[in-house]
Amino acid sequence: MVKARFLTLAHGAGGVETGEILEELVLSKFPPELKKALEGYGTDVLDDGATLKIGGLHVVLSIDAYTVNPPFFPGGNIGVLAASGSINDVLMMGGRPVAMMDSIVAQEGFPVDKLDVIMESFAKVLRENGVALIGGDLKVLPKDDLSGVVITTVGVGLARKVIVDRDLRPGDKIVVSGPLGEHGATILALQYGVDLGETQLRSDVRPLTDLMLPLLEKYGDHIHAARDPTRGGLAMTLNDWARESGTVIVVEEDRIPLREPVVSYAEMLGIEPLALASEGVAVLGVAADVAEEIVGEMRRLGYSEASVIGEARRSEKYSGYVLYKSSVGGVRILEPPRGELVPRIC
Repeated sequence: MVKARFLTLAHGAGGVETGEILEELVLSKFPPELKKALEGYGTDVLDDGATLKIGGLHVVLSIDAYTVNPPFFPGGNIGVLAASGSINDVLMMGGRPVAMMDSIVAQEGFPVDKLDVIMESFAKVLRENGVALIGGDLKVLPKDDLSGVVITTVGVGLARKVIVDRDLRPGDKIVVSGPLGEHGATILALQYGVDLGETQLRSDVRPLTDLMLPLLEKYGDHIHAARDPTRGGLAMTLNDWARESGTVIVVEEDRIPLREPVVSYAEMLGIEPLALASEGVAVLGVAADVAEEIVGEMRRLGYSEASVIGEARRSEKYSGYVLYKSSVGGVRILEPPRGELVPRIC
């Protein structure tokens, strides 16, 4: 007798289990020729989004469902998160965000005034970044069928050159724009009932238009990989890059910006801080000869803690791995996250 299988929270956490279930239930059902369209990129690359090449431009598309619990948190709310997340996914593929669609599914009895605050926050992000809302949908489900509100967004952008993470090259430097894990630590603390006034935790959620558009304009040909490290954090991002590019990525503890409250809280709960989500940080793989120049430009744009944290290398023995060099000289493998780190984090 075949034992029944059921989905777990780990399948939606963005780590190893997510990749496995997507391959089994979705990706395996499509032949290679149906994994992309119009000379673009699709599920053949599994990046932050997909593209359709039309004429000399790529139309960049991203889709995501935002289910964060609680929907209001220090630093933002689910509306800010949904708008920023889709904008950032388009940016990380080299696109200029131009439009968005949304689908709202709310629980029966959800307060209208709270939904109004959420949608005003959503609209404010779009207005400030010049992104048009071109369509959407609204559904209300019975109380027992849904908790809170879920927002699904489709982001649309235009790019002349697409950034695909598998193009990371040996010798490229890994650059981050600022402190990591802020959003994940904040939501985790709230879910455990921690008084955030004592922890100084605050979500980093923000659109990265002010950072990425100038960088794409000036250094676009030198940026070989880009991602905002949401579910699974930096650990998942780097493991994906190493596997997809056939490199080994080496990062150094002393160079990785992490604020003390994030580290302390993660250690208290036995969680790898580098597996916690960021919602306002860019991770870039850039050509070595311009890496420090790019960091300098990031700092000039207001990202004062931008840093080179490591590099991609060629290695037959460790291809596909991420190596973490500690401040005391030890080296360990930084594994991709497994299990249900933080349910309903974004």
